[in-house]
Amino acid sequence: MLKLYTDIQFLTEAHRKSVFPLLFDLHYLKNEKLSDYYVLSNDVSNCDVIVFPTNYSQFIKFSKAFKNLLQLAKKHDKPIWIYSGGDYGFTTYIKNSITFRLGGFDSKLSDTNFILPSFINDPYLSCLPQGFSTLKKENEPTIGFVGHAKSGIFKYAKELLIHFKFKIKRNMGFVLADKQSFYPSSIKRAGYLHKLRLSKGLKTHFILRNHYRAGVQTQTDKQTSTQEFYNNIFNNAYTFCSRGVGNFSVRFYETLAVGRIPILLNTDCRLPLNDIIDWSKHCVILDETRKMSFENQIMEFHNSKTEIVFEALQKSNRALWETHLMRPSYFIKVHDAFLNKVS
Repeated sequence: MLKLYTDIQFLTEAHRKSVFPLLFDLHYLKNEKLSDYYVLSNDVSNCDVIVFPTNYSQFIKFSKAFKNLLQLAKKHDKPIWIYSGGDYGFTTYIKNSITFRLGGFDSKLSDTNFILPSFINDPYLSCLPQGFSTLKKENEPTIGFVGHAKSGIFKYAKELLIHFKFKIKRNMGFVLADKQSFYPSSIKRAGYLHKLRLSKGLKTHFILRNHYRAGVQTQTDKQTSTQEFYNNIFNNAYTFCSRGVGNFSVRFYETLAVGRIPILLNTDCRLPLNDIIDWSKHCVILDETRKMSFENQIMEFHNSKTEIVFEALQKSNRALWETHLMRPSYFIKVHDAFLNKVS
């Protein structure tokens, strides 16, 4: 069991939305499963880890509390766990610390950056009451996608303007985020989907939106679009997944949760728990540097699976989400990895 020390004055309703995800389960939800692995301690000298209680970009604004935890960590020689939320994430250079973040670029991230999955609700409890079942293998892979994908000069100009506004805020210190080149995600996505749609060996079922979440305004519209989104994933063996503003894909985890196979466009991504999960066995990872077309890369993966293995993979992906990528499950794996590292 790991003993965690944090500044409990931040564990209030006011900070609930920005709290370190593990603390959310331990303090607010009091998850019984996690209580076998972690406990909040009020004795810093006897703890295993000091945890910054909220998102780094917010916690650093409370300079007195921030400096106090830093000094305690240094005095008692304790490691620090940091949560850097948001699309971009922020690289800290605090000695003896681990940063938990959603995205970033694998080639630029040190081993002290742990990638968080996007923590989502179980789609079989909210949108897919029919329950999990596998799809049989077909000769032609069925690929789904529902989401924001739009091209054109006006869309490009709009995304470029958003990027420059963010860049100005970052340079002025209003936003803590790693530097990132301009990436018009919806335009890139539309281009890749267009190429896949033209591929003769693939069956594509794409619903392209001009706006994020189809620009829904009402709760009813939101429920309808969510239902359509998950129905598309459920009814197709594969779902195309590519990054958004940040270098990660929420759709990737939603596909795994449904028990289907993500087709991930590799944009120098780092995936969660990559030291214990062989991700190449769970998804198609498209590599633009290969001389092989995307269609052929998908067919190579698809043809390598027998009918039995194909259905077993879907079961394996659903199980992987349950045992490694749900929030409690993920932090249990982190607990084990941390103990193995220090033992």
